[in-house]
Amino acid sequence: MKLALIVLAGLILEVFVWIGVGDLVGSMWYVFFWFVAAFFIGINLVRKYAAGVMPQMQQMQMGMAMGAADPALGANLPKIVAGFFLLIPGLISDVLALLILIPAVQNAFKAAAMKLMLKRQQSMMEQMMGGMGANMGGAQGQNPFADLMRQMQDMQGQANSHDSTIIDGEAREVTPEAKRLDLKDVNKK
Repeated sequence: MKLALIVLAGLILEVFVWIGVGDLVGSMWYVFFWFVAAFFIGINLVRKYAAGVMPQMQQMQMGMAMGAADPALGANLPKIVAGFFLLIPGLISDVLALLILIPAVQNAFKAAAMKLMLKRQQSMMEQMMGGMGANMGGAQGQNPFADLMRQMQDMQGQANSHDSTIIDGEAREVTPEAKRLDLKDVNKK
């Protein structure tokens, strides 16, 4: 209910800003053309930056480790949010999108988003592991996986502290068959 009231108040405020800016510039057509241009800019931002983020989001949904040290997730998330704000027809949302595209604001947004995602992941882990201690007859109802969870959190903290790239794969040595080309003198006949 509270969210619905906030959205309704935002819509009413947007309409008043549309009318005010339309009167200020002399025509509502200019505002309309801005909405069309902002829409296409927003679509391009979302398309460009969402492709690199989707694998990380799918891993998060499956409960895997979040890859918070992944620079693609942190760098692209503010741009995707700015793209969504540009998709919404409104001048206030467009100003918010432009503010998000400022590098200093992006850094603050990235830090807040990563903190929120880490907190969400930790609460999911606690929900998954909670209550196991009582069911498994642990000492005084303690969670038998508490040490494991602490180690995982420490590893995530270490991953956040330095930017390292891990490339995993298999390698095999390939020896090409040596073929010798005999060069004939083409000019001699």
